Amino acid sequence: MTEGLQVRTVGDREIVLTRAFAAPARLVFAALTTPELVKRWLGAREWNVTDAQIDLRIGGAWRFVSRGPQGQTMAHGGVYREIVTPTRLVYTEVFDDQSFPGESLITTVLVEAQASTTMTTNVLLPAPKVREYVLSTPMERGVGHGYQRLDDLLRALQGDERDKL
Repeated sequence: MTEGLQVRTVGDREIVLTRAFAAPARLVFAALTTPELVKRWLGAREWNVTDAQIDLRIGGAWRFVSRGPQGQTMAHGGVYREIVTPTRLVYTEVFDDQSFPGESLITTVLVEAQASTTMTTNVLLPAPKVREYVLSTPMERGVGHGYQRLDDLLRALQGDERDKL
């Protein structure tokens, strides 16, 4: 577990990522769906999103390109299948330099209670061997770092809102 991130498996193809954030669901949803905000948090430490494109509608595409500390790039994208603002996103995901065939289906659910939002992301991979592969990578560390950056961003956004009052 990294910085409050819980990772578990379901069945033979799914990974479930869960973390709570001290922010309202509307801000978490905005951070997931606004290109300028995605660039500020997505990815492991020392990785930065250099391009974020989001067409937030059913059938709309998304694409993120990131650059790592040694200049390496990683790009991935997909298509939105379901959007329920500010509680649910369902979309496909494919990496450009994919080391496994097929696409993943991602379902993110935001549940707000009191001053906190729990984000649960289910990653349904195309095959059991793909899940084994993903779990063998530093995925958990990278997601944990990104979620910590997201937590920092959400705190800043809430501070900005308080300053405007």
